Amino acid sequence: MKHLLYTAVLLAAPALAAPADDVSQARLKAKVERLTAFGTRHTLSSQTDPKRGIGAARTWAEGEFRSACGNAVEIVKPETMVSGALIPQPTRLVDVVAIQRGTLRPDEVVIVQGHIDSRRSDGMDATGDSPGANDDGSGVSLVLESARVLCHSRFAGTIVYAVLSGEEQGLYGGKLLSDYARAQHWTVKAVLNNDIVGNSMGSDGLVDDSHVRVFSEGPRANADAGMTKSQRLMGGENDSPSRNLSRYMAGLDEPGLAVRQVWRADRMGRGGDHAPFQEAGYPAVRLTVAAENYDAQHQDPRVEGGKTYGDTIDRMDLAYLTRVTRLNVRAAAALAAAPMPPAADIKGAVSTYTTLGWKPVPGAASYAIWRRRTDAPMWEEKVVTTTATTAVLDGVRADDWFFGVSAIAADGSASPIASALPGGGF
Repeated sequence: MKHLLYTAVLLAAPALAAPADDVSQARLKAKVERLTAFGTRHTLSSQTDPKRGIGAARTWAEGEFRSACGNAVEIVKPETMVSGALIPQPTRLVDVVAIQRGTLRPDEVVIVQGHIDSRRSDGMDATGDSPGANDDGSGVSLVLESARVLCHSRFAGTIVYAVLSGEEQGLYGGKLLSDYARAQHWTVKAVLNNDIVGNSMGSDGLVDDSHVRVFSEGPRANADAGMTKSQRLMGGENDSPSRNLSRYMAGLDEPGLAVRQVWRADRMGRGGDHAPFQEAGYPAVRLTVAAENYDAQHQDPRVEGGKTYGDTIDRMDLAYLTRVTRLNVRAAAALAAAPMPPAADIKGAVSTYTTLGWKPVPGAASYAIWRRRTDAPMWEEKVVTTTATTAVLDGVRADDWFFGVSAIAADGSASPIASALPGGGF
């Protein structure tokens, strides 16, 4: 019955084929080539050199937003001074952010992001060449191309296109934007963090150009002791908003590319700019390639022992990057059109029926109630669609099922499913 979930998700995007199909592989290639031409984009590199370093790269990215979108977006540049283990001297950190305001619910925000900084084998070397083609020129080019194809369309909610700094030195750019979102009182519906999304061959020769991995947290990073205790008793460890966002993306259709959900917050021993958003309580996932080439990550460009190292564009699969970009476009547009997921409560103890209730969601014309067995990975069955904000499911014993609710707009745009479990609500 898993196809029922896919059907519901596809309703979220009745007219998205044209924008996604407008994604250009040639434009993506040109953007990656331009990013590598800055020599290095290390966080500690020059912020004033007009041709080389992080400052020149940020200025170029801002110009790309302005050229493609004009007045359709507002450019903001949150900044702060940072220092830490990998930033020995206080350093100015700047994110470049383009905001496409929603027409009906502008405070509901979907963020598509990638980090612009790069690094060498020595993470403190801010002067040597560090092309950063795939890590993360691929993500930045994706963000810029997504803005180009979507920014002149109109959506009920807001889409934010973010070029982040300081990831390699400690996820500083993600933290900066997460703090900015909270200061702006944004209701963050989803964060799509794209980091290493442009190659299909691993360092062991494994090729997988038909999947993209989507990482999501299980228990919420911001869970307190009460929530953790409730999850232990009631379930919910596999039902965070980030996990349900991952399920939602797995239901989107991008020809030639399937989402491989990885149910851990990130790759083993590693991190990304979605983490600060999760820690703040926002739904966030990381997209990354199915087969990583470790010889082309955090490596000085060189040939050593007959092996080539370095993160250069010739190691990339630009057709694959194009498909991942299209998936992001479909997801961002679908999420921006849809209402927020409801936060549902459930009652069913010592009972042969189950009661669900939730508060009305702005923009929702109806709601769908979903269930799955407690050992099932995906939502299995849409139980009922209703215009009410309560439902009684006669003969359905709550002990045996997990339940969730999605909100549906008048045009059929459907939100991710919010689990009626501890930690599952937005």
